[in-house]
Formats: sequence, C-alpha cells, structure tokens
Amino acid sequence: MTKRNLLMGAASVAFALTLSACSDNAEDGSATESHENMEMEANTDEEMPMDSESEEHMDMDHSGSGEVPEGLQAAENPTYEVGSQVTVEADHMAGMQGVEATVSGAFDTTVYSISYTPTDGSEPVEDHKWVVHEELENPGEEPLQPGTEVTVNADHMDGMDGANVVIDSAEETTVYMIDYTASTGEEVTNHMWVTESEITAE
Repeated sequence: MTKRNLLMGAASVAFALTLSACSDNAEDGSATESHENMEMEANTDEEMPMDSESEEHMDMDHSGSGEVPEGLQAAENPTYEVGSQVTVEADHMAGMQGVEATVSGAFDTTVYSISYTPTDGSEPVEDHKWVVHEELENPGEEPLQPGTEVTVNADHMDGMDGANVVIDSAEETTVYMIDYTASTGEEVTNHMWVTESEITAE
C-alpha cells in the first residue's frame, strides 16, 4: 500500500514538472514571437521610403515678403500696371499655370534662369526661373552671359541663398511680382518672378 502511494506521488510530481516545463516553453515562445514582431515593426518603419522632395515642394511657401533687392528699379511704363488682373501662363510652380493673378510690382531688369546645387545639401536644381540681376552678388552693370558662374543672394527656394550658380539664360525685360490663388488652393502673395511673356491680360 505504501509502495503504491509512493509511486502515485512520484507520478504526480513528474506530471506537475511536465506541465511547468510546457508552460515555460509556451511563455518563452510567446515572448520570442512578441520580440520578433517588434523587430519586424521597427524594420518596417526604418525601410519605409520618404518622398522628401515632393513633401518639401508641397509644403514650401511660394509667397515672398514683398521686399525687392537693392537697386531694382520700378518699371516706368509697364505693360501691366500694379493692380492689373492677369492670367498666368508660367508653370514653374505647382498650381500656377492658368490661374488669375493680381500684379503687385513691375520692374525693368535682366532676368536669369540658373542651375545650382543648394547649400542645404538637397538635389541639384536645373534651369530655375527666375532671379533678377540685382539678386546676384557683385554682378556689375552689364547683363551676364550664359555660362557665367556667380553667387546668388536670393531665398526664393530652400538652399538658394548663397549658392554658387551657373547662368543658363539671360533676358532684358520687365518682371512682375504677383498675388494669386493656386489651383491647389494655396494663397500666394508677392511671388517673385514672372516675366512679361508669362502673363496675359484677362
């Protein structure tokens, strides 16, 4: 009788130990699975690409302060007077082409398209339109020729101010500062610049 009780007791202990081991293994497995899931989520966050260029473009404020560069002369007899309503034909900014605009400034100058590498380390910019003669560092009185390297002192775009640029094209003309509502819904004031050939009378 005693022997039988001892055997039953031993069996009970063995059974309890087996259950404990199974429980530990289950907990270890659950912990391992949870850890792996956390690692996968972390890797997913790290590997998800960010379309920084498009985000920057969408978030960029295309408005200007209205402060014109030193030495820039107001046009004496512009085709479109300040306050004129015009249609924008240019497309250098998202939502610009085809919208109605109000002329907020008109100036006679030489206007340039430029290529440069931004000072903030972002991607090189080609054929940016526009900067005016008075926004260049020590340009002299005469218009600069395509291919000329110079420093720009304008901040129309992030990383532009202080950048070394190459002149792509040059044109003596009247440039305009305009206010408009982009087709994207953005309210833009004192946008610099559009040329006379890029706007038409309504």
